[in-house]
Amino acid sequence: MREKDNISVTLLDWYDVHAREMPWRVSPQARRAGRIPDPYAIWMSEIMLQQTTVATVKEYFIRFIARWPEVRDLATAQDADVMAEWAGLGYYARARNLLKCARAVVAEHNGVFPADHAALLKLPGIGPYTAAAVSSIAFDLPHAVLDGNVERVMARLYDLHTPLPDAKPQLMIHAQTHTPSLRAGDYAQAVMDLGATICTPKSPACGICPLQDACTARANGTMAELPKKLPKKAKPVRHGTVYLGQRTDGAWLLETRPEKGLLGGMLGWPGSDWVDVALAHPDSSPPAAGDWTLMAGDVRHTFTHFHLILRVVSAELPQNTTPIAGTFKPRDDFRPSDLPTVMRKAFDLLHTDATPHMTKDGSLL
Repeated sequence: MREKDNISVTLLDWYDVHAREMPWRVSPQARRAGRIPDPYAIWMSEIMLQQTTVATVKEYFIRFIARWPEVRDLATAQDADVMAEWAGLGYYARARNLLKCARAVVAEHNGVFPADHAALLKLPGIGPYTAAAVSSIAFDLPHAVLDGNVERVMARLYDLHTPLPDAKPQLMIHAQTHTPSLRAGDYAQAVMDLGATICTPKSPACGICPLQDACTARANGTMAELPKKLPKKAKPVRHGTVYLGQRTDGAWLLETRPEKGLLGGMLGWPGSDWVDVALAHPDSSPPAAGDWTLMAGDVRHTFTHFHLILRVVSAELPQNTTPIAGTFKPRDDFRPSDLPTVMRKAFDLLHTDATPHMTKDGSLL
């Protein structure tokens, strides 16, 4: 099949047999039997899947749906509870937008996700990709979904050598061209499954690909080089300090980070600003008076735009301590799993066998 006219038919036939099982997905067989996808589940999964793998998302999705099975349940949830459940999933603005969107759906659409692409785009945290995904997968509307998997399939199918992100408009045209008016949702998931399981970034399994005869890159032997990408800029390195203080009754000194900014709204340890590697460690003072100990080793974490190295400073604080920053959280109310990954790394470092190598009263060099 050199012609590309029947790609959607071929891919849907393949998907009917090889569709991956997902906790948010309705299988082709179930759809034929009359089961309808849940827009709430589709929307939640798509928000979680942004910049995150399917393997990681599954556990979080199942936990969220069990705790908040309907959009109205999520809309009335406490912010702190949602942020705690999201801890470790990263990109925490998604969690804040999850709440904002759920509340908007309840307030503006009576708790029902609109089956309209333009209306979906008006909801908080929903951009072109998520609107297309919910439109197609939940409502079977013929909107092309362009994620990394689809970009790769289309780039190879057409042997397109324009590097990403410049290639996105042309890839979208190709993706939309092949999106059928019937079974648009199954088709969108089929292309994503193809990219995730067969048309993979490295060593694509072209020999079992249902589109092998239509693939121009396979014919030209250029599969492995596509899609091309513009060189990434080197990420800067920033430094900072976090203070882990535990009172003698076991309570931990914690703070909720400002809503706006990195890790916004998340629970964390008091600490300094994060400054560029070209500078010395930022000036900072402990959040309470005490005998603070600098731990051997450090915490290293990578965000989207920079690498971070944190010094970890700890202290056992008297029962009558009045903190300058943060508040004490009783030991029984604290779960390390409620912390974002970088803050949990600091907690884990404290509980290793690392030996402290410097002690100062109330301040650090």
